[in-house]
Amino acid sequence: MADKKSGDMEVVAYVFGVISIVMAFFTPLAGVVFGIIGIVQSKKQNTLLSKKAKKLSTIGIILSIVLFVVTILLTVYISKNLPNFPTI
Repeated sequence: MADKKSGDMEVVAYVFGVISIVMAFFTPLAGVVFGIIGIVQSKKQNTLLSKKAKKLSTIGIILSIVLFVVTILLTVYISKNLPNFPTI
């Protein structure tokens, strides 16, 4: 993985923050996981890039949770109100 040089962890955290936002729209649970990893990596340093990475990871986690709840609610609503919809 990345070495423990001065700039590596902040870049890793930034990338995980961006990935968490992107994954929030496709698989929200993966977005939460990548967001948590991004926050953990951003806490290892106190630079401007690591602060931005923490914000991106937080946004990714919030987006993932909101979209996950919306997906569940939409699935329940459709399964109750659509005729001939396969139910569990």
